[in-house]
Amino acid sequence: MANWLIEPLSFEFMRQAIATAVMVGVLCSVVGSYLIVQRMALLGDAIAHSVLPGLAIAFFLGVDILVGAFISGTISTFVVAWIQSQSRVKIDAALGLVYSGFFALGVTLITLLRSKLDLNSFLFGDILGVTSADALRTFIITIIVLLLVKLFYKELLFYTFDPLGAQAIGLPGNFIHCGLMAAITLTIIASMQAVGVVLVVSLLIGPGITAYLLVKELHLMMGLGAIIAVIASVSGLYISYYLNVPSGPAIVLVVSGLFLLALLFSPSQGILTQAGTANRSTKILRQMKQWRR
Repeated sequence: MANWLIEPLSFEFMRQAIATAVMVGVLCSVVGSYLIVQRMALLGDAIAHSVLPGLAIAFFLGVDILVGAFISGTISTFVVAWIQSQSRVKIDAALGLVYSGFFALGVTLITLLRSKLDLNSFLFGDILGVTSADALRTFIITIIVLLLVKLFYKELLFYTFDPLGAQAIGLPGNFIHCGLMAAITLTIIASMQAVGVVLVVSLLIGPGITAYLLVKELHLMMGLGAIIAVIASVSGLYISYYLNVPSGPAIVLVVSGLFLLALLFSPSQGILTQAGTANRSTKILRQMKQWRR
């Protein structure tokens, strides 16, 4: 058993991949919790698909592709907000239109610019190809985002559950919203190499909703979600190593499996545990009726 655990760690690429996966897992769980509470999980998917034009343009110009991804993702959120404010279109429809439009634009730009950008690695992830520079970039993004969440936790908590009330007491609602969008975009950028654009929403939402079935407080949801994400990320990498399967999908499958277990066996909200509790309650009521007779 010890050899089974230690063998992958003898390779430098596995050590860097595991370190990156741990950081990304914690970051996604914390930021994704706000999306879950605000019922805006689709926003993460929209931003993830919207970074592709920025990747293509940045690669063509020879600048850091992550800078291009951040700019493109940020623009997409402003486009969604503009459509919502200037028309009767609901946010879910605006998200669907914007992210599909940006994604199509990105694919088109890659073709027109004759870019040699490895599209598969950004769509489905390539965490085993993480370099020291990539790990350092992910570490910096993780520290910055987590530090800002810690510093402004009370304000973010108030705004998340009661945006109108937060603005009524003088909190800068627009600034907080833009800050959340920036944090989500940075989180997606940091996670792209781990699981890719297509699968990043699972890592962003999956650990959080798994924790949501087990705890009630937001800070507990973040903490437990981070633990679940770390377990899923490391387990997915080991599965990838030993079964020779893509690492990104392996991580996402473990996240989905843990969510399914919580959905079935959660003490307070599990499907099977609730059914058992209901059966016990029915039996108790029947016994009480028989006793009264």
